[in-house]
Amino acid sequence: MELWSRADPQLREVVWFALRCRALALLLQAVFNLLIPDHAADAFSPPRPGPRGRWDALLERLLGGLGRWDAEHFLFIAERGYLLEHNCAFLPLFPLALRLLAALLPCPVPLQPRSRLLLAAALLNAALAALAAAALLALGRAVLRRPRQAFLAALLFSVSPAGVFMAAAYSESAFAALAFSAMWQLETGRGRLGGLLFALAAGARANGLLNAGFVLYARARRFALRLQGPAAAPRELPVLCKRLLGLVSSSALMCAGISLPFAVFQYYAYVRFCEPGAGLAPSVPEPLLQLARDKGYRVAGVGEAKPPWCSQRFPLVYSYIQDTYWNVGFLRYFELRQIPNFLLALPVTLLCSWAAWTYVSTNPRHCLTLGLERSKGEERGKARDGFCGPAAFVYVVHSTALLVFGFFCMHVQVLTRFLGSSSPILYWFSAHLLLEHEPLLWSTGTDNPASGKPLLGKSHSSSGKGTSDNPLVRLLLNWRSITPLSKSILGFFLGYWLLGLILHCNFLPWT
Repeated sequence: MELWSRADPQLREVVWFALRCRALALLLQAVFNLLIPDHAADAFSPPRPGPRGRWDALLERLLGGLGRWDAEHFLFIAERGYLLEHNCAFLPLFPLALRLLAALLPCPVPLQPRSRLLLAAALLNAALAALAAAALLALGRAVLRRPRQAFLAALLFSVSPAGVFMAAAYSESAFAALAFSAMWQLETGRGRLGGLLFALAAGARANGLLNAGFVLYARARRFALRLQGPAAAPRELPVLCKRLLGLVSSSALMCAGISLPFAVFQYYAYVRFCEPGAGLAPSVPEPLLQLARDKGYRVAGVGEAKPPWCSQRFPLVYSYIQDTYWNVGFLRYFELRQIPNFLLALPVTLLCSWAAWTYVSTNPRHCLTLGLERSKGEERGKARDGFCGPAAFVYVVHSTALLVFGFFCMHVQVLTRFLGSSSPILYWFSAHLLLEHEPLLWSTGTDNPASGKPLLGKSHSSSGKGTSDNPLVRLLLNWRSITPLSKSILGFFLGYWLLGLILHCNFLPWT
């Protein structure tokens, strides 16, 4: 508690705000789940044998909205393991964490395994969301070098448009906490710890493999800037070749380490579903076998025919499931009947596209040289700060790559949570727009004196209790007087945050 009381006010405010938003989300999903009847969705819904006690029924009423759609897969995997082939699309880190926490939770009342896992998911994701917000604050300070912009971005993360997935039994909170923490460690020079966290993130979500690009870029940029430095080492060819060889070998080892959890899981799935003699059939309940027969699910150890992916040159169960079960692939989602889903993804698509265009138009030379050329500002020690600063380049590239891939190759409606849990750009650029164009946030004291637009960000609240002022709350309390741009940004964040709780928690289609 002493350490917590000595923490800086912005960090305390970010963590408390994240926890309060998570508590409000849990309350609202319980209310909406009680008032709105569940939609009869054609989604994975495993049988739940055995009588359900009164405590299980109560917990289902309070937290049942957190177990909808893909959360059913995570809860099922945590309880029974990878019995069904299509469960292998969901990587094991989050289900393992759920299972461990559910086993450690003291429980004075009898609960079925699923109820314990649901409770564990609510507690774990609340803690992980607060950790992710704190990591985003630290990362923003390191990259943007504007504390108030980093502070506002971390507050926006707590009301993310993907907020329902941060609260539900999904892996988004775990991935965001690991990815943002790894990026922060990398920015502060702790590359090995950053690589370890990136590897754990790759064990939570498959797009974590792309984070190896941060490691590659950091090492390449450091090498390029060293060659351009005024006190560079001798540049004889043998010396350069030796350094380049060391760079390539160490980068390859780091990327292999980041990819290892994903590769190990693919091998596990191969042994589970492709090797003969698994002998799991006697341990699988008959209702589950019947569901598999009705839905066409492949059960591990049941049936003699090997799945088609087992015979591929590189047997990747993940890509096979995405292709076969969910029809994920290039331009496959471009159909007239999917127009509503494209409209659902339109706000995040426009915002991230605008972010990329703003950065490129502000830094054309920096982008053309891939940020590998030392700028005059860096030579003088006066590089531009904020969202358009040189340090944000790799994050803009990462966000744009995710946007393009998600728009053309995935179910487009998942773009909101895909980007919201993977990239800080959505929050940094929104904070940048608010601080640049919202007069309510202008005051004396500025992160960037040269901008001519001082930014309000008091270090103490008006009550004088030493807590950091919350600019996001101030904007909401003055809703009528803020600019249309601010209303649009906050309306997108809060509207999707609230709609997600209403729709997703009642088995209604959402992002």
